[in-house]
Amino acid sequence: MHEYLPGLTELQLPKMFRVRQQFDPQRIDDVVSAVHAQFERPEIAQRLKPDMTIALGVGSRGIANIVDIVRAAVDVLKQRNIKVFIIPCMGSHGGATAQGQADVLDHLGINEDSVGAPIRSSMDAVEIGEVTSTHGNQVKLYMDAIACEEAEGVIPINRIKPHTGFKGDVESGICKMITIGLGKHIGCARLHREGMTVFDHLIPTAGKAVLDTGRVPLALALVENGYEHPAVIEAVIAEKVIERERDLLAVAKDRMAKLLMSRIDVLVIEEVGKNISGVGMDANVTGRGELGPMPFFQGPDIKRIVVLDLSSNTYGNAHGIGNADIITQKLFDQIDKTNTWTNTLTAGSLGCGQLPVALPDDRQAIMAAAACVFGVPAEKAHIVRIKNTLCLTEIAVSESMLTAIENTDNCELQDEWDGKWHDHGD
Repeated sequence: MHEYLPGLTELQLPKMFRVRQQFDPQRIDDVVSAVHAQFERPEIAQRLKPDMTIALGVGSRGIANIVDIVRAAVDVLKQRNIKVFIIPCMGSHGGATAQGQADVLDHLGINEDSVGAPIRSSMDAVEIGEVTSTHGNQVKLYMDAIACEEAEGVIPINRIKPHTGFKGDVESGICKMITIGLGKHIGCARLHREGMTVFDHLIPTAGKAVLDTGRVPLALALVENGYEHPAVIEAVIAEKVIERERDLLAVAKDRMAKLLMSRIDVLVIEEVGKNISGVGMDANVTGRGELGPMPFFQGPDIKRIVVLDLSSNTYGNAHGIGNADIITQKLFDQIDKTNTWTNTLTAGSLGCGQLPVALPDDRQAIMAAAACVFGVPAEKAHIVRIKNTLCLTEIAVSESMLTAIENTDNCELQDEWDGKWHDHGD
């Protein structure tokens, strides 16, 4: 076996210990009742007339209880004698093909049998307006053609959370979904050509323009807590979307999971993917975003990142893998270049599509990263291992970190890690 680094064959993985991180536990247990209650509010109900046709917009992210939430929305609309169908709102995901986007929804468990409404997937889009960007350019806005031509309104169902590439009052949420997601490949690409450096202004401006068309009467906003449970389910009328999205983004930032320790020499992420984050691994956890270091990042100082695998729900889309330092050959072999580079070029974040060093197995990848932390002997490196950036309740840390963990608030040291995640179905 070739030795990529002197002494690498002798370096063994350290003993790892299970640590439980604690976050705000507030959650909604009965999501179906919560959805029904939101649609029954007078200001929401009055916008939903019998015999209307409504398109429910659903994205590609891994949202907790998404099948139950979408099914509940379908059921409550049908009870009002409203015709319902589902459209994918995911820009260029799924390889920017209609079948690919339908497949993404199906992989998330969303199909006609599970939610009680047909899936109408198309990449056709129609122009619905334009806005002026910070650069002074005229930016055309687009919307899914089926939604425009066959429905009297679109109701997006999506999570509000911090974005992985920019910071602003409105980040990843309703406005982004109705402009980039609902704009299909052409609308997504056009907005991204202006660059994420202006998204703090462009996304809410474009979102308001879409809302002003009257084609989006309301939205169903979701916020999750640090345990991946729904914490907020709220129907928001169009006129209040931007105001409420700002408020709910603040809630999401406060509730989101994070790594609580201050120093990590090597962060090992078992899986990344589009169902987990737009860049595969949440930049609000790693500190590495689509344009480089995340602005205002308050998490740990992470020196090296190792990624072991792609999630099964990402369809080989490894957009964001360029934020890793080392990957495994197994991951490298799973990358679908068409899906990945379509996403990367559409986003314009070229660094996210660059490929890191790929080593033959987990041990070599992890210990090579440890050996490349300047000034720290590999055997003493502070190593943290996580399943993915959504699952942070239970993590594993190297023996070298035990003292640091004992001095970190809301971290509870448990037993020696056996290679399995007790809280993640493994």
